[in-house]
Amino acid sequence: NSKHENKPDSSSECAAPYLYGGQAVIEGVMIRGRHFSCVAARRPNGEITHKVTPLSNVFTGKLRRIPLVRGILILAETLALGMRALAYSTNVQLEDEGQELGGWSLALMITITLTLAIGLFFLVPLFVSIGFEHFVESAIISNIIEGLVRLLVFLMYVWGIGFIRDIRRVFAYHGAEHMAVKTYESGQPLQVNNIRTHSTAHPRCGTAFLLTIMVIAIIVFTCIPREPLWLVIGSRIVLIPLIASLSYEFIRFNSKYE
Repeated sequence: NSKHENKPDSSSECAAPYLYGGQAVIEGVMIRGRHFSCVAARRPNGEITHKVTPLSNVFTGKLRRIPLVRGILILAETLALGMRALAYSTNVQLEDEGQELGGWSLALMITITLTLAIGLFFLVPLFVSIGFEHFVESAIISNIIEGLVRLLVFLMYVWGIGFIRDIRRVFAYHGAEHMAVKTYESGQPLQVNNIRTHSTAHPRCGTAFLLTIMVIAIIVFTCIPREPLWLVIGSRIVLIPLIASLSYEFIRFNSKYE
């Protein structure tokens, strides 16, 4: 769940000079700044530890200001920063047990996560919609059915994981991160009494970004023919960066005119 900083223009009402973003991790939060990212996590004994990492020039250079291109860059950076922050918070929890999540374990976790995400949210809805082709002759309607199934799967997924106790704990940090960012953007001091006055919702929320991807995917895939099958399957994978870029531009516009 990530939000990314951009220089607001004169039409923005934000009191902060930059728009910061972050992500909830296990017993902690990661925040992305202008030149650094920082993840703070709570040890089992209650002590808070943190790690600061400089951002790569690849993700902070001129390409980040080019529409559509920046969406692909941000997607890649979000995945990299998010997984590293998650690995750090996991290792903090494993310190007392003398265990650690290494580089190969992290690479395997990323591979499995991406494979499951693409399979669950893009390929499963496609194959479900194929079953409806016996009842409808329109490729457009079949693509819309696929998109609605994808949206339903996503909503059920978010709803379902909310019953897991550890995930609910992450959701709590997620909301707290939103409140802290909104406090900063409103120009108030980052104090608990100020933070508590803000909502846990945020227009640049990563979950809203994923939901936007599901909706825009319906529009994009509607234009793709249903045959041959290899083209349909390939398009669901190859077009993900484009859909993510369009979704980012929409989220950016929505945040600018909140």
